[in-house]
Amino acid sequence: MKFWTSQHVFDHDWATVVTAALNKYPNPVSPSVIGCDVVDRTLQPSGVIQSHRLLLANWGIAPALNKIFNMSELGYASEHSTIDARRRVMTARTRNLTLNRFINIEERLEYTQHPTDSTKTLLKQEATINVENVPLTSYVETLVAKTLNTNATKGRLAMEWVIKRMRTVPTADATENLAL
Repeated sequence: MKFWTSQHVFDHDWATVVTAALNKYPNPVSPSVIGCDVVDRTLQPSGVIQSHRLLLANWGIAPALNKIFNMSELGYASEHSTIDARRRVMTARTRNLTLNRFINIEERLEYTQHPTDSTKTLLKQEATINVENVPLTSYVETLVAKTLNTNATKGRLAMEWVIKRMRTVPTADATENLAL
């Protein structure tokens, strides 16, 4: 089992960053995620929004791993998120559905208003990687962690791309109310 963590500060307020997170896919900066479908979204009496989304990604796995897992390069993941606008916290938990007999990746993202500067947003990311039933378990876990790190960098750049697009392309979006 391998653990991975990362932190990043966005130079944008919490409502902007959360709106971008909800509209992140697809994007040209992080093209591996090719589909995102909302399975369920509810507004709780407390005002918390809960969502379940399915993500379809072109994983582009290394040819050696493709031979080990005998899979297509397309894979699915399930994301459960909560948005608490009053507390200024969004959490998202994502886990892979494809290959879960061999690889389990559970990722958690938390977006919070920066504790000392309300014009910024703090992102904390962590993942647990568990590989079983394949040769070279430790090697595969390390390779997956490196991929997560690379994808996290792309993900942050994608968020900046979405935010820039939000500011230049007018839209009527229900998440504008998060700024309240």
